[in-house]
Amino acid sequence: MPVSGLDPYDDQNIFAKILRGAIPNRTVYEDEFVLAFHDIAPQAEVHVLVIPKGAYVSLVDFAAKASEVEIAGFWRAVGRIAGDLGLEQSGYRILANHGTDAGQEVPHFHVHLFGGGPLGRMIQT
Repeated sequence: MPVSGLDPYDDQNIFAKILRGAIPNRTVYEDEFVLAFHDIAPQAEVHVLVIPKGAYVSLVDFAAKASEVEIAGFWRAVGRIAGDLGLEQSGYRILANHGTDAGQEVPHFHVHLFGGGPLGRMIQT
């Protein structure tokens, strides 16, 4: 199913179920704005997903509908998690996929936080 900023939020997506506690996860960090957990199919030594607790399909949706407090809380949490995981000195990558061309698999806005070793080129041509 294609994901776009125009698609309605699907409250049956896997992240919505994780947020409701219906599916377990390996939580890294949680506060009033975000839940962060280890990816079940990591693509790097450290691969954490950071998801806002609100029902947002994409970054555009999040930027348009989330409150200033939610937006600030989300990005502050991403930075805190990178620091807590010890990634600040060696480096890390933040990635957000949107839509089918980018390979978005879950229609809930989220970022991937990668680190723990060399990550290579971001895009292979």
